[in-house]
Amino acid sequence: MSEPSESEERIYLNGIDGVTGNYLVPPMSATDAVAMARGKTEDSGLKEWMKSIWEAMQRPFMGLPMDVDPVNVSQAGWAVVFTPDTPADVREAIQPLIAHRQSQLPADRCKQLEYKRDTGMKGWLKTYGVYPGSVAPTKVPYYVLLVGGPSEIPFQFQYLLDIEYAVGRVAFDTAEQYRLYAESVVRYETAEVVESSKEIVYWGVRHAADRATQMSADHLITPLFEGLPDEGEDAIATALGFGSRCFKAKEATKANLLGVLQGTGDSKPPAMLFTASHGMGWPLGNAQQRTAQGALLCQDWSGFGSVQPAHFLTAAEVTDTARLHGLVAFLFACYGAGTPGYDNFLTDRGQGPTPIAEEPFVAALPQRLLSHPGGGALAVLGHVERAWGYSIKPPGVGTQLQPFRNLIGRILSGEPVGNATKDFSDKYAALSAELLSKLDETQPGGKPNDRDLAWTWIERNDAQNYVVLGDPAVRVRAEQLS
Repeated sequence: MSEPSESEERIYLNGIDGVTGNYLVPPMSATDAVAMARGKTEDSGLKEWMKSIWEAMQRPFMGLPMDVDPVNVSQAGWAVVFTPDTPADVREAIQPLIAHRQSQLPADRCKQLEYKRDTGMKGWLKTYGVYPGSVAPTKVPYYVLLVGGPSEIPFQFQYLLDIEYAVGRVAFDTAEQYRLYAESVVRYETAEVVESSKEIVYWGVRHAADRATQMSADHLITPLFEGLPDEGEDAIATALGFGSRCFKAKEATKANLLGVLQGTGDSKPPAMLFTASHGMGWPLGNAQQRTAQGALLCQDWSGFGSVQPAHFLTAAEVTDTARLHGLVAFLFACYGAGTPGYDNFLTDRGQGPTPIAEEPFVAALPQRLLSHPGGGALAVLGHVERAWGYSIKPPGVGTQLQPFRNLIGRILSGEPVGNATKDFSDKYAALSAELLSKLDETQPGGKPNDRDLAWTWIERNDAQNYVVLGDPAVRVRAEQLS
């Protein structure tokens, strides 16, 4: 597939409209993107904090003390964060997980903290005697589990805190779902026999006339599964002694994805599932938005102009007989992790924020995977808002796989999942600082051209919205897998 010329270049966002069967956002030009990048206002305090964080990241031992190993939870610490309005039955449902962590960690590094509405990330840290740029595990531990939906604890708070901390979130509709997840994690971490297998499964659709999924299939799924032989790089699973399977293009059907989730015979669920596809989206007020936003569009889709329920996988189709216990899933899909209340990026400065949902919410599919009654997934990693497939391969640069490869490698090696997303957090901080510098009219030197500015904006947006759903301290028990 030849690369488009600069004049032909279009920016494709993942996501298919559940009503029309067309792109949620039509492909845009770099000129359109740069207009939005210039128009996006940033809080002046946030600008300065982003710059200071990036400067701090250049220094040795930024964040955690030099004698604290970030992958050792007993050293780095763990905290659960409630709000003053967290219902009593939800607090009680989380108690098995809290008690389990208390049995593993020193008392001064296992905390129950509180987030008050509209506090903001910097203000919240200061409440506990901590300032950005310095992680103090005995005040605010490195691993932070947020309890509640984004209406109670905003996604933006999670994005910003995750730059320096390993942050996860559990957000369910009922106390019973919280209880199922908490008990599932404890059961996995204390069981003598691990129920999952030493395997990673890749699943990636590739639709005709769709550059978004062609990009993700050819430049993400394929090199992750096969490695990069021309560069002397083995597949990450092979390097770590894991088996792997790949369902790509015509094999990335709904039936095959359900087969992975449901299991057959005596087969065990894989330790990790990595998917790349369009996520489904519905307009504000549509009845399907809460139940099916972020559902995974499968290869079964017939193409632009129409879409049917048979073409995408929803939470409701993951039956009670599914075998998920011990799974870590990464969903590269539009709205795969959640939906904000307002459009994060395509805002018209003249009209203000554009509402896209009645309130922000966590997607139903990861909720189902995490709170499955037969034993849930350990964690689901995915994207809030739309996913920008072109950030995988910026123009004029080879495929940029390192954050994805490192994430998979860390998870399969048995590192806590919250630390596995570090590359995305670092990338977000670095690109935020770079973007702010490029947009600063007072900076000396030549000004960036529109094309460079647009791509910086896209990559930064993409890196920002990756989140962990689930306890960030969970890890695959790699040493016990077979």
